[in-house]
Amino acid sequence: MKIKDLLKAESIVINAPVATKDEAIDKMIDLHEAAGNLNDKDVYKQGILKRESEGTTAIGEGIAIPHCKSDAVKTPGLTALTVPEGVDYDAPDGEPSNLLFMIAAPMDGDLHLDVLAKLMTLLMDMDLRKNLLAAKSGEEFLDVLNKAEADKFPEEAEEVAAAPAGTYRILAVTACPTGIAHTYMAAEALNLKAEELGIPIKVETNGSGGAKNELTAEEIAAAEAIIVAADKQVAMNRFAGKKVYKTKVADGINKP
Repeated sequence: MKIKDLLKAESIVINAPVATKDEAIDKMIDLHEAAGNLNDKDVYKQGILKRESEGTTAIGEGIAIPHCKSDAVKTPGLTALTVPEGVDYDAPDGEPSNLLFMIAAPMDGDLHLDVLAKLMTLLMDMDLRKNLLAAKSGEEFLDVLNKAEADKFPEEAEEVAAAPAGTYRILAVTACPTGIAHTYMAAEALNLKAEELGIPIKVETNGSGGAKNELTAEEIAAAEAIIVAADKQVAMNRFAGKKVYKTKVADGINKP
């Protein structure tokens, strides 16, 4: 499954006429309903608002990704807005959000999570964000996103083999309450920063589909330290005796 399987051009509004967080949420929910992704719009909105009450889904750097898993979701999907002036979405960096996606995830099935992880990874690319904001139509927006996905995750690419156990200086675990958005963005931010610093790293994502890229006992034993960027409980006993830095998942994204 690819991002284009979840996001359609008609579910994207360029230069959306919204001035507040509430208006942006309502607009994206309307797009989900129009796309046929929902079987109960009101129940889905309750889920979105409940998730926001647990902490803003704004990532910072102009991005907000409201999301929830709900029985009110009939078909997994994405909707998107560009908002030139931005809206106050209570972002951790205090800046307005001008690129917004909303994720609708059903309670059963996790196939879509791989696609959502791709989206979070892609949005860490500043040039991609600029190109999406510059799009003149939903079709152009989708073309830009699809090309970025194809470049980052080419279908014909061989799966990259994991480095041998013991070669990672730093290990990390990222997790957020719903396991959809922040989990993957924090993982990508940590990977990018480690690459910049020349430090071998492995990041386990603890999402709603279960732990992926799990850390092994051998890797833990050989690592110099472990970063846990999580807003929910993760298995910590395995790190006994190691240097562990524990923080919120937002710090994994914004302060890698």
